[in-house]
Amino acid sequence: MERSATNVIGGLLEQRYRVGALVARGGMSSVYRGVDTRLERAVAIKVMDPRFSADPQFVARFEREARAAAKLHHPGVVQVHDQGVDEDRVFLVMELVEGGTLRDLLNERRVLDVPLALTVLEKVLSPLAAAHRADLVHRDVKPENVLIGRGGAVKVADFGLVRAVSTAGVTSDSVILGTVAYLSPEQVTTGNTDARSDVYSAGVLLYEMLTGTPPYVGDNAISVAYRHVNDEVPPVPDVPAEVAELVRRATRKEPFLRPANAESFLAEVEAVRARLGMVSADVPVPAAASPADPAAEAGPSADGRTVLHPITPQPTAFVEPGTRQIPAPGPAEQTVRVQPVRVGAAVGTAFADPTVPVHRPNPLVTPATGPQGTRAIPRGAFQPVPPVEAPRTAPRPRPRPRRAPKKKTPEQLQAEMQARGKRQLITVISVVAVATLLVGVTTWWFTIGRVTNVPELVGQREDTAIALITGASLKHTVRRENSDTVPAGEVISADPPAGTETTRGELVRVVVSAGKPVVPQVQSGVEVAAAEQEIRSVGLQPKVDPTKESFSDRVPKGKVVTLDPAPGTPVPIGSTVSIVLSKGPQPKPVPSVTGKSKDEAFGELSAAGFDPVEGPAEFSESVDAGKVVRTDPGAGSNVSGTDRRVTVFLSNAVTVPQVEGKRVKEAKEALEKAGLKVDVQFNGRDRAKVVNQSVRAGQRVPKDTQITLIAL
Repeated sequence: MERSATNVIGGLLEQRYRVGALVARGGMSSVYRGVDTRLERAVAIKVMDPRFSADPQFVARFEREARAAAKLHHPGVVQVHDQGVDEDRVFLVMELVEGGTLRDLLNERRVLDVPLALTVLEKVLSPLAAAHRADLVHRDVKPENVLIGRGGAVKVADFGLVRAVSTAGVTSDSVILGTVAYLSPEQVTTGNTDARSDVYSAGVLLYEMLTGTPPYVGDNAISVAYRHVNDEVPPVPDVPAEVAELVRRATRKEPFLRPANAESFLAEVEAVRARLGMVSADVPVPAAASPADPAAEAGPSADGRTVLHPITPQPTAFVEPGTRQIPAPGPAEQTVRVQPVRVGAAVGTAFADPTVPVHRPNPLVTPATGPQGTRAIPRGAFQPVPPVEAPRTAPRPRPRPRRAPKKKTPEQLQAEMQARGKRQLITVISVVAVATLLVGVTTWWFTIGRVTNVPELVGQREDTAIALITGASLKHTVRRENSDTVPAGEVISADPPAGTETTRGELVRVVVSAGKPVVPQVQSGVEVAAAEQEIRSVGLQPKVDPTKESFSDRVPKGKVVTLDPAPGTPVPIGSTVSIVLSKGPQPKPVPSVTGKSKDEAFGELSAAGFDPVEGPAEFSESVDAGKVVRTDPGAGSNVSGTDRRVTVFLSNAVTVPQVEGKRVKEAKEALEKAGLKVDVQFNGRDRAKVVNQSVRAGQRVPKDTQITLIAL
């Protein structure tokens, strides 16, 4: 038997997690404040909807995905502390985040400026890059899953949740699962997802932050999904060309033309921000998360702080091919912040909201739709067929018994004839008037009313041109085309041309300038063929110029280093763009380290890009022991290729100490300690005095050299 949210509040899950006030409720789950009674810390508890927890396959997948998400250790990931199943409740225990979501910030500001949008994107891509390095794919990147905490901390939530929900009565082969406004084309067509699918969703996220709306909207989810597969994402207006190019590269329909993963996309974003001279902006906490917001004051956590943890926002609908339909939550189950009803809570009580009314899903209510909702729709539903209803047969009326007609007087008959004549006259006059009006309207329509003139569109801004076409009762299509002379956003041509008489409702084809083509961003290290395809896609001509090859320590030889002109540069249509290839690491001369200590020599060689190794010791009359005698390759030699190993040879020379005038015992100890052998002549007693030594003091000799002492 399913339990209501009212029964969950105040309960103890797995005899450990105390459930507090309801914070938010969505189509797939509800989030509550909670306390880990064992560790005495505040947590967020996400309890899945009972229709999922009743599916054993979902429970198994949910546990696997929770374990995978818990392995991610990154400051930008909402940490998963625990997961469990308590009777009919499947739940996650997560980090409690104070603040709001990116959706709250967009609702508040509508459009983010470029520095703030790039900062938010970088903070989203960083945890995604960590997930991609761990072979995890998020699959549902959207503003509702981007949390903004106190101090501008940005965290990404719900890793793997969509993958777990995909087992609850549906399969990835038969449905499209995800938030339709942010789905990648491959998610729509095949259901396959990888790191580049998250890159696509991140590109759509950047588009929405810069424009205030996702690139594709429609009357239903199927039309939006169709546009993901068949349309190019429109260019972002009124932003630097480099930023618009970031959106275009991340949202290419072909996955192999996008950055390979979030880490590569992050590197491109950072490079663009550095090129534009933009510093990272402080991410503001949405006003909806301030204490003045009643929804944010839904109830205190264990430490008395205000906490907001959003979840999946729009209702989740599951529709399988065929006629079978699983009921989905009604409009009441969209994600909402809930303010519990306070019922006489005592001061200091951990949970002062014992009762929170939560409405059960109504299977008879059509689920609400919207671009942000996580949805499942049939893959074959791009051409929906309306249901055909069988004709209904009207019931036959029961015959009434006839009554005998009454006999009328001559006066009554005359009055009826006069009334009938008046009615007939009025009817005739009305018919003639209506016929005259219809003839007049028809004549006007076929001679004047159906005809309209195409307005002057060339040179107008796109929005002005569309308004003029609509005002003339015409339809329109817009195609963008690069132009060297017409500024971006202005109309180049129209078909039919201005002044043409045409019928209302006819189609006018408008060509809008996209400005000069921009040299595309090409990731370093890609193959030449991929770079050539990327350049041709924007109307430019690629060329491999051997004279422009350059050395690179990071890009292998023969791979693409960069383009010339630089990516993001506007150039005339058909211009040639040179592809700069790598010649591999640049040959470097070995620095001279002779006479330096081992540590100094190794540090200098490593800083120059070499791999120093120690060779056998050698004798040198000019170098002290422990200092460098020579290197192999020698100093000044150019080293190319990948082998940067340099052998360092150290001196084993011994400097002869001064022992003349010392006692024999002291002289022998000093020489032997230096690694030399001693031969004493004339007087070998310990107290005898050394008057001469065979090798002068300060000279360098090989180790174990014999020194002859003359003692008296």
